[in-house]
Amino acid sequence: MGLLEWVLELLLSPQVFAPVVFPGLVTALVVLLTIIWAERKIAARVQMRVGPLYVTRRFGGVLQMLADGTRYMFQEFIIPETSDKGFFVFAPVLALAAAILPFAFIPAAPGFAPVKHPLAALGVLASLSAAPLAVLLMGWSSGNKFAIQGAVREAFMTLAYEAVVFLSVLAMGMLYGTLDLEEAVYRQVIPGLLLNPISAFTFFVGMVMSAGRLPFDIVEGEQEIVAGPYVEYSGIVFGIGMGLAYLKLYAFSLLFSILYLSGWEPLLPIYSVYPPLGGLMLFVKAYAVMLFVAFLRSVYGRYRLDQALRAGWRIFLPLALASVMFSAFVKVVVYG
Repeated sequence: MGLLEWVLELLLSPQVFAPVVFPGLVTALVVLLTIIWAERKIAARVQMRVGPLYVTRRFGGVLQMLADGTRYMFQEFIIPETSDKGFFVFAPVLALAAAILPFAFIPAAPGFAPVKHPLAALGVLASLSAAPLAVLLMGWSSGNKFAIQGAVREAFMTLAYEAVVFLSVLAMGMLYGTLDLEEAVYRQVIPGLLLNPISAFTFFVGMVMSAGRLPFDIVEGEQEIVAGPYVEYSGIVFGIGMGLAYLKLYAFSLLFSILYLSGWEPLLPIYSVYPPLGGLMLFVKAYAVMLFVAFLRSVYGRYRLDQALRAGWRIFLPLALASVMFSAFVKVVVYG
């Protein structure tokens, strides 16, 4: 085998292609650029405005985020005198790594997972759970009272939604008899959304809370704490902070599509050409879920911190426990 063939085989292998191209970094960047544009456009349409328009006006301003990202790239990265400089620089790198790591456990298509493990679902959740720790570090190291308040809010929200998400996934793991994401798709004769709608609902709410999208965008608040944990960051690092929530939303949407929407099924014939192409249906489902979350921004008001926490502990946590009991009932009574 020549060097060129060896390099090509390495690049197209699941261990490289999946985390770097699809569903990993490159696809996540494209999703980040387009979903923010779509979110702004949807909100503008609901409010009878135009939305982003001036960059690539002929195409509805679709490259507005690319222009914003380019502007961030050329802005100076300022390190405040009052910050803990080492952690201030290291924390965004840690946050970005934690936001990308879940893609190592998410299969793009049948037989095309970078890390195939019987506990892959827990691997995704554990990776996503590390991101709030980095956000806490960003807020604490900034040495700014608004940043620290935002970090504390992140901690409160993390405690409120993580148990909900874990219990929802556990409920589906009981039904499928596995936490392997690829096996979970194979065992969905009926989509998980219909098998356990309570679990699907609580997972969806936990996903929105985790990603900090409306009505749960508590960590930031232009009226009270501006950009929260990211308020002292500037340039491209500020852009990374703003993109973290969307990266988490993308990873959660892929997980939701696998557990509740039958993943890449029906498998497209182009799978035989190259396996990741079979994951196109998975991407379409995940993107549709993200668009629905973006739509919610336009029709729901923003919760206060106490309202969001009360809902998390008193409503959604009991519902998540009920979804586990419902799965146990279906497993014992229906499947025998």
